[in-house]
Amino acid sequence: MLFFSSFFSSFGQGTTYVKVIDSYNNPVSNAHVQFTCLECKNINIKSILTDKDGLVFNPFYGTTEIYISCIGFKSILDTLYSNTSKNIVLKYEMFDIDEVVVTAQYSQKSSSKAVHKVKVINRKKIESLGAVNLRDVLTNEANVRITQDNILGSSTSVQGLSGQNIKILIDGVPVIGRVGGNIDLSQININDIDRIEIIEGPLSVEYGTNALAGTINLITKKSSGKNNKLNLNSYYETAGQSNIDGGLQFNRKVYSYSLSGGRNFFDGWNITDPFLKTDLKKIADSSRFNAWKPKEQKFMKFACSGKNLFLKNSIIKNINYRFSSDYFKEKITNKGYPMAPYNEHAYDDNYNTDRWSSNLNLNQTNRNNTKLNLIFAYNYFRRQKNSYRIDLTTLEKKLRGYLDQDTTIFDLYMARGTYSSFNDSSKFNYSLGYDVNVESGKGKRIKQKVQTIADAALFSSIEYQWLPNLILRPGIRYSYNTSYKSPLTPSFNLKYNLNKWIFRGSYSSGFRAPSIKDLYFDFVDSNHDIQGNPNLIAETSHNFSFSAVKTIINGNKVFKITGLGFYNDIDNLITLAISEGTAYSYFNLDKFKTLGAQTQFEITMEKWKAILTGTYTGSYNSLSENLEVNRFSYSPELRSNVTYNLKKYNLNFSGFCKYSGEVVGYYIDGNDSLQQNFLDDFTTLDLTIIKGFWKNTLKWTIGGKNLLNVKNIVSQGPSGVHSSNSGYVSMSWGASIFTAIRINLDANRYKKVKVNKDE
Repeated sequence: MLFFSSFFSSFGQGTTYVKVIDSYNNPVSNAHVQFTCLECKNINIKSILTDKDGLVFNPFYGTTEIYISCIGFKSILDTLYSNTSKNIVLKYEMFDIDEVVVTAQYSQKSSSKAVHKVKVINRKKIESLGAVNLRDVLTNEANVRITQDNILGSSTSVQGLSGQNIKILIDGVPVIGRVGGNIDLSQININDIDRIEIIEGPLSVEYGTNALAGTINLITKKSSGKNNKLNLNSYYETAGQSNIDGGLQFNRKVYSYSLSGGRNFFDGWNITDPFLKTDLKKIADSSRFNAWKPKEQKFMKFACSGKNLFLKNSIIKNINYRFSSDYFKEKITNKGYPMAPYNEHAYDDNYNTDRWSSNLNLNQTNRNNTKLNLIFAYNYFRRQKNSYRIDLTTLEKKLRGYLDQDTTIFDLYMARGTYSSFNDSSKFNYSLGYDVNVESGKGKRIKQKVQTIADAALFSSIEYQWLPNLILRPGIRYSYNTSYKSPLTPSFNLKYNLNKWIFRGSYSSGFRAPSIKDLYFDFVDSNHDIQGNPNLIAETSHNFSFSAVKTIINGNKVFKITGLGFYNDIDNLITLAISEGTAYSYFNLDKFKTLGAQTQFEITMEKWKAILTGTYTGSYNSLSENLEVNRFSYSPELRSNVTYNLKKYNLNFSGFCKYSGEVVGYYIDGNDSLQQNFLDDFTTLDLTIIKGFWKNTLKWTIGGKNLLNVKNIVSQGPSGVHSSNSGYVSMSWGASIFTAIRINLDANRYKKVKVNKDE
């Protein structure tokens, strides 16, 4: 007993501490505290970071000078005397914090230093949106439109160009499995995503086909530190959505492992459904059909990372690796109406989708500021349709005929490598790379049941700092394809800094390669006659863009003004058209153009942040070459985001409003008459509140989505081989309330603070 008393007595006499807090008495973690011993014979200096409680212990005895700095706060100089501890209050300092970006960059760099204009959606905004999948995130973005098909899923357009011209990547690996030419955004879960980087305009030099309108790169969360972590997430929405997922991260020496999984369930929605579903008992012959189909998604992922893979005794050092493998399964149930006259049976369809992706990423950073990055990946996509005849009296179901069933499989092998220099003090940096993709498609609607396309490319670009404030970046890509002649793809970007302005300009050539479906599709039944065309060539585009950004810092306020303009000109557009009689095929018939301008005002204060964005986009009317119609049809868009942060109570309020203007076009009907097609305008409004508990160990979110109750949008247009003029298109399932709980447990929070004494 005497021993412990003496121990704690001596410990208390010799140890002083500093607790760093903000103006709301919240602890400031990871603040940099520099201690300078004023009584030591030889002046000694040590730097230590504050812990999660804002604490740091003085490593010296006697009078000590302390200098404290932390991003987002004003630095402070103070003195700590013998046997005296202190609480230090840091005042907030407003300045523009750049996001770190990697897409199309030689190495990680801040967005303001990137030659490309990169839009970043960080984790904080993803959570404030209450987003479940990529569709939920992009719905609020400027110059982005979402379209919905309740069987094929949701797709997007950027700069007025459709989703088949948009490249979607996860950690630089392309997502495959396009249905109707588009990736279903609702199949991309974002609970494991750290941030999303968007570059509008072609990146075909860096990423090849489909990167014509823009590139969306989802950056996953990476293991950090040596802490073991556990997270659990749950989500419920009154429209019938209930989700649960979780993950575990643990570390062993230089290796880190993570395992995650979850389930998303949606029980379907009809326009007659009440706002809050309480009675789930439905009469089978009257309520079995849903406009929004019931959907179940299951997913899991394993990842591991480490250093010096298999090269412990090699002269090759500084190699980091990361391997990940994830699996996704979705089932959509399309229940049909009871069949007349007796309503005793119905036809139901099940759509099953399987996705499996595995990739290995190797990185080596050298002392001479060069970097080698290698990616090896395999992607698998399977979509199966099963059609059944249901006896509504006995609930017995039987498979229908062979023609009513379908299974399509795509897989992709990918190997990509880049070698780059990134010396900030050098006027000249470069990147060299190769990109090999082998894609196969299998199914009864593909000619000869299986087809394969292989593509191999070399690409390069340089960044030359011609003047202290001017950077030029030319680039080029050459590729060889086994099924069509690939175009040579050049690009040229520049970035110019003038006072507080950042100007960017670019010319980029892009292309979209004919897909396996375009080349080899073979679908003939009583209602369809569609043939692929193996003689197709790639679509090519020319994009010109310009942007200007000015940032003004005035005390605790940051103002940012952004303006941009773009022009796209696409040749050899691949179009489905009548080839002979009633048969359809794909041809390089059309040309298409889009142009537009955007202005954005952003203000950030200590508690507030507000963004107002206006966009005006024009789409080319090809009929204007022969008929008296407007050459371009324009559509406006207006978006506003407001966030209010009460740091004292760890509360965050967010509001997101977006107006999407009417979209107009022209077509020739079956009577050779000029007709106008349009999609009506609409406005969406979302509100969320996030409250953190126990230093954000638990976060509770509650909010409302689509509070203006937009459901179906009035539409008028031509009938086609796959579509009819129904007068409405689905946009949302109406207004809903949601709530989410996120639990994050970090083993480091429960470790005792170790005190290092240095006399």
